[in-house]
Amino acid sequence: MVENRLPPDAASSASPRPMFLFLSKLLPLLVYPLGLSLLLMALALIWIPRHPRRARFAIATGLAILWLSSTPLLRDRLVGSLEGQNLPTALPNADVILVLGGATKSAIPPRPWVDVSEEGDRILQAARLYQQGKAPKLLLSGGRIGWAGAGNSEAADMAELLRLMGVPNSAILQEPNSLNTRQNAIYSQKILAEQGLERILLVTSAMHMPRSLAIFRKLGLDVVPAPTDFLVARGDRDASPQARLLGLLPQAENLRDTTRAIKEYIGWVVYRLRGWL
Repeated sequence: MVENRLPPDAASSASPRPMFLFLSKLLPLLVYPLGLSLLLMALALIWIPRHPRRARFAIATGLAILWLSSTPLLRDRLVGSLEGQNLPTALPNADVILVLGGATKSAIPPRPWVDVSEEGDRILQAARLYQQGKAPKLLLSGGRIGWAGAGNSEAADMAELLRLMGVPNSAILQEPNSLNTRQNAIYSQKILAEQGLERILLVTSAMHMPRSLAIFRKLGLDVVPAPTDFLVARGDRDASPQARLLGLLPQAENLRDTTRAIKEYIGWVVYRLRGWL
């Protein structure tokens, strides 16, 4: 297993300033459905004494945003619009399987070991492709933001899980420095060049794949999408009247998925404005 630590000068050239990184995580919270709804409710409390009509409108808008984002009506359309861009196909052989982080939680007490999140399918997909002989190497890309949680890098956590699934240390490369998708690409590109690896099978969640592909290809990398973690699938929704009625009721899971989709679209716009796509 090889773990590549970037020298300070290389890391600083691609890393955003700490304040930019913090704001990039904070500010979008205000336009995600939950944050925007709470902001509207807070404004309504301020407006009630002098502007009751404006306050009622803010409350109604906030409730509508929260309800719509928590049902399949919006969730399936937003998520599906991203996941449908890179549907699974027969994959060619490649030099390396590159797995993007975001799928693990470190073994910090009381966790007995590394935990996987909803995006943990990325690790399963990588192990499956390796066992199928699609590539002789795996490159695991992902650091961990210090103020967002302690523990090992996401790359180290993924390596631990892959070893359990029978992937040998000799096949695993680690990139433990990146803190966002652009850094995944930039730092991985350096390791790929050092190792003489060219054709890449890129493994990440289907919803995250469009932006990831655009970033890697912007750097001139030969990337083939190997998406996983599909949230919208044909047949998931029962067409019965009872199911349709229940589908109008808000659910926290739908709100989470809608927020993830909006995050991808916001990320696309920001990256485009910064010239990263």
